[in-house]
Amino acid sequence: MGFFSFLGRVLFASLFILSAWQMFNDFGTDGGPAAKELAPKLHLTKANLSSRLGVALPDIEVKQVVWAIVALKGLGGLLFVVGNVFGAYLLAFYLVVVGPILYDFYNYGPQDREFSLLFTEFLQSVALLGALLFFIGMKNSTTTSSSSSSKRNLKKRTPKPKAA
Repeated sequence: MGFFSFLGRVLFASLFILSAWQMFNDFGTDGGPAAKELAPKLHLTKANLSSRLGVALPDIEVKQVVWAIVALKGLGGLLFVVGNVFGAYLLAFYLVVVGPILYDFYNYGPQDREFSLLFTEFLQSVALLGALLFFIGMKNSTTTSSSSSSKRNLKKRTPKPKAA
């Protein structure tokens, strides 16, 4: 069971680690293709949030966002492989924050070609988030149950001495 659990974590995290490695290698001076794809979506999200909140949001440097994404995916993936729950939290944070920005299907109509592509990618992101939440839940339940079982062992009754 331990080997298959490790293999599953390696295969799952390879999606994030290899993606972070590719983004790192393609970064260059301008942030690479990731920055070019993310810049208009980030500006559109910023404009939408500013109009809904009624507050002007500060400018965000796209290259810094790409570095943050590389760090979240890379570090989160490596920690997830070794079974650390903090890695799962990092990957979940990445999916919750970046998923709706990157896969902005809601900016297109259902008849547009981009809608179906982005919606499919968004649903895959939601499925990955579900797997991470399952992992986090399992890690928390095993930690809680092992600590509660050790408390149960401390509460064992001492045998009464036999009367003569």
